[in-house]
Parts: sequence; structure tokens; C-alpha cells
Amino acid sequence: MDALEVLKNISIEVNAGEYVSIVGPSGCGKSTLFNIISGLIKPDNGRVIIDQADCTGKTGFVGYMQQKDLLLPWFTIVENISLPLRIHGLSKQEARKKVLEEIPIFGLEGFEDRYPIELSGGMRQKAALLRTILFEKEIILLDEPFGRLDAITRKKMQNWLMKLKNHFNKTILMITHDVDEAIYLSDSVYLFSNLPGTILDSFSINLPKPRELSIQTSSPFNAYKKRIMEKL
Repeated sequence: MDALEVLKNISIEVNAGEYVSIVGPSGCGKSTLFNIISGLIKPDNGRVIIDQADCTGKTGFVGYMQQKDLLLPWFTIVENISLPLRIHGLSKQEARKKVLEEIPIFGLEGFEDRYPIELSGGMRQKAALLRTILFEKEIILLDEPFGRLDAITRKKMQNWLMKLKNHFNKTILMITHDVDEAIYLSDSVYLFSNLPGTILDSFSINLPKPRELSIQTSSPFNAYKKRIMEKL
């Protein structure tokens, strides 16, 4: 069987504290790129450099939230979120205390001891993101974090994530099919081609921050959207 070329000549540079989105059609290698960055897949060629260190094929350098929330159904929300802390050696009581300190920021008060099946999709995504953040990595990969949510919940989650980014000041790379979402949240947007995935173009999003959802109806926002849509 012939080898399948998934990515070709990909080069992305992300500065500390930036929010960068990758937009492209389904099956163009975006998730494969994230698996390479996270060390789950070793590329045939090329390197992943983090803080000037070669991290190619090495895990543990980034936080990675995949498309599904992947919460364990037999664990409560606190127990799910506590997993990274338990892995780092904290006791169950210490981990619970630390999680409860962060719960209000994520709007999960009153649901700490509920099970995932009892929460809405948006709340499960919040819990999954808090769990990812508590791995205490400076770089976070988000693979279509809101793709399974309805349009209204998705807009609310975008606004919430914008505020959350300002609070934690993480470096975030996100995959999305939603051009509005990419422009609204990002400092830079990269456009991917069909398979094999290559970079069609990139855009620096010079819109004022912090941003409100109302900016999505502004002329500057729509000018970015027009330029991006013309390239896709």
C-alpha cells in the first residue's frame, strides 16, 4: 500500500501568549498536525520546537483537548477535573481543594459532585478545558472545542473563552471550521488546503482586545472574513 502524504511543507510560528487558529476542510491533516505537536505521532520529517528545545515525538510538553470532552462517566466533575493534579502527586483532598478554587471561574458551581451525564454539552466542555489547563502546560491545543455545540451555546462559549484566555494567559492553538470563531478569538489565522494539507495563507487579526461578540458585525471583522473566505 502506498504511503499517504497528509501534511506538506507546514511551518507555523506561535509566540508566547498568542491565540492562533487553523482553518481548513475536513480531512486536511489538521488533527494530525496536533498529534505531531503533542508528540503522539512522530513526523517523517520536520521538527517541533518549543522554547528552543526539540520536542519532536515527545509527549508532556503541551495540554491537548480533543474534540470530545473525554470525561470519565463514572467520575464526578471534580474527580474528572482533578485527574492532572492526582497524576502530579496531590492527594484527593488537595486536588479537590485546588479544583474548587477554580470552579467559579468556569461557571460550574453547584455541579462539582454531579456526573458528566447530568451536565449540558457546554458545561462538559468547560470541565474538560479546566482539566486541560490544570495540566499546567503553557501551550494548549484545542481541536474543535465547540464543534458539537448548538449555535447559541457556541457563541456563549466563544465569549467565555475570550475572557478565560485573558485570565490564564496561555498560548493557544485551535482547530476550527468556523471562520467567525477563528477571527473573533485569534491573533493569527492559518488556512489549510485539502489533503495533503499545506498552508494556503495566514492572516494577522488586528482587532482591538478584549473583544465582545458585537464586533462580529463590524466592518473590520467582515473585511477579514471576506479575505479569508476568498482564499478557502
